[in-house]
Amino acid sequence: MKKRFNLFLVLVFMLIVAAACSSDSSANSNGEKDDDVLKVWSFTDELKKPIKHFEEKNGVKVELTIVPIADYPTKLKPVLESGVGAPDVFTGEIAFLKQWTDRNYWENLSEEPYNADEWEEDYVDYVFDLGKDSEGNVKALSWQTTPGGIFYRRSIANEVLGTEDPDKIGEMMSSWDGVFEVGEKMKEKGYRLFPDEGAIRWFSKGEEPEPWVNENNELVMTDAKLNYFDHAKKLREQEYTAFAAEWSPSWIESMNGPISIGNDGEESKEGGEKTEVFSYALPTWGLHSVLKINAEDTAGDWAVTNGPAPYFWGGTWLGIYSGSDKKDLAWEFVKMMTHEEEFLTDWAKETGDVLSYLPVTEKIKGDFSEPFLDGQNNYKFFLEQAEKIDTGIVTKYDQQIDTILGTQVQDYVDGKKSKEEAINEFYNQVKNAYPEIKIPQ
Repeated sequence: MKKRFNLFLVLVFMLIVAAACSSDSSANSNGEKDDDVLKVWSFTDELKKPIKHFEEKNGVKVELTIVPIADYPTKLKPVLESGVGAPDVFTGEIAFLKQWTDRNYWENLSEEPYNADEWEEDYVDYVFDLGKDSEGNVKALSWQTTPGGIFYRRSIANEVLGTEDPDKIGEMMSSWDGVFEVGEKMKEKGYRLFPDEGAIRWFSKGEEPEPWVNENNELVMTDAKLNYFDHAKKLREQEYTAFAAEWSPSWIESMNGPISIGNDGEESKEGGEKTEVFSYALPTWGLHSVLKINAEDTAGDWAVTNGPAPYFWGGTWLGIYSGSDKKDLAWEFVKMMTHEEEFLTDWAKETGDVLSYLPVTEKIKGDFSEPFLDGQNNYKFFLEQAEKIDTGIVTKYDQQIDTILGTQVQDYVDGKKSKEEAINEFYNQVKNAYPEIKIPQ
């Protein structure tokens, strides 16, 4: 009898342990049960502060997973397709946005109970349009708009051009002839117009805004993209750049003061001739994520103006995972980030992020002032640029084709290929990457 009783106690104990283990297995690394946690994945840390606000406001826990942008698509795709460990909300970047909107990854926000179509008039056109799938359904929304401009040093502009006024500088650089004329004046005074030739690639896309691949599956090679070869070559041959490749140490260093100039297209080296770079082609986020971080010594000596064509660069969209079992809570987070006026007003004033949500931008754009830009109202400038951006030019092919083009332009600039050879190699590589695309004859 005693043995049976002891056996009974052992069985009860084992059941208790098993229940406890089962309970623990549903908890995340912080000890909260998954049922109580909203999971968010992103490639950027810009959601950290909004998440804290959301947690405090709603009394919930949000788990943010940040994956470096280079690894983000490959790490996220398997969990979205399997549903194992998938987030409830995830972000998308412009480089792979169109690859995802037509898949069943994001919830259809055009349907009940979301009805996001009703918001369309409240957003910058191209931003809202990019979050749609090929059938016109809204899959992702964005709180920001990312048009670009030319950020330049006021002190250099005054010395060389006789003015630092953004409108006057913009007028000077509103055409390619004007850009090269400014470049010549900069060189005469010992400055360089741009850090490198790649700085102008965005204008070649914005000048004749056409998608890389049209509805007939044909590669569209515009005159502006062909001219990119010649414009980049002229920048090199006329010595209007500092050979400071984008994202390189010398590129970053050049924002804060003089750098050494390389020779024959090589990156800047220590001990060589010194110069200062006049301007950089950057979008809205470039001010806060690039210049402010790397140009502390030159803060207040900057302004922003237009180049020869409007353009946009990057952007973050977010939506609800179609397989989430917390769609109601996920929708509350998406609404806060993209449609809650009080939050977005505070966010814009605190971060300077240029919003796509017009009811807020209309209220704050009039008296916006940026100390880093010596008080310039960059908000108003960028919103005006956003209005000039055409929709429908982004395709799922863009990232790879842009990379192929940039490589061939650089080979031409460096003298490794003739222009004809570089263009033919560009066509060959596009055909190899995407056999279904029809290449120009």
